[in-house]
Amino acid sequence: MEPHPRDPGRAAWALPCLLLLALPGVDAQAGQGFTLQQPQAKVTVTAGDSLTLICTVSGDAGPGSVMWLKGWGNGNKTIYDPNNWDPSSRVTLAAPESNTDFTIHIRNIQPEDMGTYYCVKFVLGMTGVPEVFKRGDGTEVTVQAKPSPPLVSGPEQRARPDESVPFTCTTGGFFPDNIEVKWFKNNNPMTAKPPQVTQSRMKTYNMSSTVMVTLQKNDARSQLTCEVTHPTLRAPLRGSFQLSRVLRVSPSVEVRAEPSPAEVNKTVAFTCLLKEFYPANVSISWLENGIEIKGQNLSGPLEVSRGLFELRSRVEVQATEEKNGSTITCRVVHDGQAPANDSAVLWISNPTLGGLSNEFQMNKDDMLIYIVVGVVCTVLALLVAAILYLIRTKQIKAGKSSPSARLHEPEKSSEATTQESDPNNLTYADLNFEKERKSIRRMVEMSQQSEYACIQSNQAPNGDDNLTYADLDMVHLSKAPKRPAPRPEEAGSEYASVQITRK
Repeated sequence: MEPHPRDPGRAAWALPCLLLLALPGVDAQAGQGFTLQQPQAKVTVTAGDSLTLICTVSGDAGPGSVMWLKGWGNGNKTIYDPNNWDPSSRVTLAAPESNTDFTIHIRNIQPEDMGTYYCVKFVLGMTGVPEVFKRGDGTEVTVQAKPSPPLVSGPEQRARPDESVPFTCTTGGFFPDNIEVKWFKNNNPMTAKPPQVTQSRMKTYNMSSTVMVTLQKNDARSQLTCEVTHPTLRAPLRGSFQLSRVLRVSPSVEVRAEPSPAEVNKTVAFTCLLKEFYPANVSISWLENGIEIKGQNLSGPLEVSRGLFELRSRVEVQATEEKNGSTITCRVVHDGQAPANDSAVLWISNPTLGGLSNEFQMNKDDMLIYIVVGVVCTVLALLVAAILYLIRTKQIKAGKSSPSARLHEPEKSSEATTQESDPNNLTYADLNFEKERKSIRRMVEMSQQSEYACIQSNQAPNGDDNLTYADLDMVHLSKAPKRPAPRPEEAGSEYASVQITRK
């Protein structure tokens, strides 16, 4: 509302007149004995409360109303005009029936209501237009605004233990700007940077404070607190944040098989144990050699110490022979993260043999051991074969140089020249000795139908150990009548005789 609501078109020439009438000399000439009292020089009020501005008059200044203006000059604003008053407005007269008390009440004062308020007496000029007759000294109103409840915010994504993440505390709409901020974790003070305070268009202030927090595994039940102190507050304001909202603790996954190894056609229970994870949202699936099989959770996530959770899942597998060596995998997806896996192998034992089946699939470590053992055994076998070959070769060479006796067919007589010679009638005797070469003596009977071979040793035989045997192979013996044995030679000789009958 403007000072001249009835004739806005005359505001341009009326303003200099208003300033002129405000001079003391003009006031004295307009009327004697009129006074206007505005005793409040400064008033401080808290936002949301009611503001009371006092104004009283005395004496008679002639027709005209008493109004309240905020500010003076071109930037003034009408706060109260009895001729255009709205009952629903925040401004009311303290004594509506009084002609001397023009005190007003302003409800629900806000920071934007800060400024200087003037109580002004208007009179009708010669042209019938209201003119300023008298104004008060003005009341400077200061509004103390309480800060809004602190709001603590954290990162948008969850973080793992040992990660350092920022948290921010914000508040606004307060006046004056002197404000203090403190941070606590589980009632333990924390060090933070100085707060940043900025002024808004509403002449109030806003504050922002940031603190860095290194998350711990046991922070699922921890609380972060921001405490704000301001002159308008009887007690500090606090904002809190549960660290569980940004904490993620991945589970440890372990798979166990019972019994292991298992008998054929028995049931093996595989248990997947998830330990100390947060939050509780987790899903489990079972795989047999990469193919999904059906399992069941023994219970929902159970809360354990420090606010963390654990979970058990189970699957049963029939221990058939074709499944021996199968890999059973527990796949865990926690809080939408990448899957975590753990596996166990299905081993089957043969109860009749009392050991593991020979057909089981070996893992890489066992396979490596078997390969190494096989290579070592092969090398040893080749070495033994080489040694045996060398020994055999040496024996053959030694055998060629050993003493021997060979029986040759005697020269044929003129009587037998007409007979056909039979190669099967050739007779050989090889006598091998280990130590030394022995001399050979051939004895030929007078009869041309017999051949004799004698071998004389260097020493006379002393016992059975000195007996010499001759294996005569490929000897063709005839059925001719026996002839007397040849004359024995010296005692130190050995004899071998073969009789061949001439056809």
